[in-house]
Amino acid sequence: MKNPYDILGVSRTASAAEIKKTYRAKAKKLHPDSHPGDASAEARFKELSAAYALLSDPKQRTRFDNGEIDAEGAERMRANVHRAHAAAGPGDFAGFDAGGGFHFSFEDLVSPLFRNRRGGQTATGKGADRTARVEVGFVEAVTGGKKRLLVDGKELDVVVPGGIESGQTIRLKGKGGPSPLGGANGDLLLTVSVADHPHFTRKGDDIHLDLPVTLAEAVAGSRIDVPTPHGKVSLTIPPGSNTGTLLRLKGKGVTSKHRPTGNQVVRLLVTLPDKVDSELADFVARWKGGRNHDPRRKLRG
Repeated sequence: MKNPYDILGVSRTASAAEIKKTYRAKAKKLHPDSHPGDASAEARFKELSAAYALLSDPKQRTRFDNGEIDAEGAERMRANVHRAHAAAGPGDFAGFDAGGGFHFSFEDLVSPLFRNRRGGQTATGKGADRTARVEVGFVEAVTGGKKRLLVDGKELDVVVPGGIESGQTIRLKGKGGPSPLGGANGDLLLTVSVADHPHFTRKGDDIHLDLPVTLAEAVAGSRIDVPTPHGKVSLTIPPGSNTGTLLRLKGKGVTSKHRPTGNQVVRLLVTLPDKVDSELADFVARWKGGRNHDPRRKLRG
């Protein structure tokens, strides 16, 4: 991946608020829902989200700035191994020493591989864990399920636990580095970034949705289909509803193995047509009750 600062288009001294603001603006333009079927836009959106996931985590950002990890979040090799004033002995592994460079012994190299001896059994040495960053869709994070992800050029089937949030980790056992001594492979740790959704927002285990309704639906009441992360459901709009009216869809929120499923909270937005026709304008002009209604009376105390 490219430098995450370049992907987001911010400087290395950018504040967390500036990074978040820039990401949200670009993510809104590149979201796959706004470019159906555009693989290029989807790839750029994933790259943008991965860059934001790294830079929005203060610890990861600091480690990247210090050169400890790369843009993918993987550990960098350190070349500053040094033991001051070390004297070379017969069993030493040769290394630069005369000019103040690095110096270490053969024992230093092999001892970590054999330091877990218990009950007479020699440890074979587990392979190193690997890290990577992945993005999952908003709905996938809410409901959970199996997803095929591209990690380091390889496709992996990953079980995404319901309720996962950005910054949390999925551990894939045995998908890390191989053991140098034939032991078990290390694990692959996937740091998750959850994509934004154009309509849903998450608050705890509840999902919130602003739902536009017509004037007729609000006044007379209606029954309409409403999207949820779990699919469409039918919702009753009570007669006389207003903008700001909250309706609850039980069990249509975040699914978690460890907590009860959350709810979806629907906030009604009474919405007039883009162009008001003459029939509606004439009705309002003749509506005496409308002239007597004062919606701002509470503001005057």
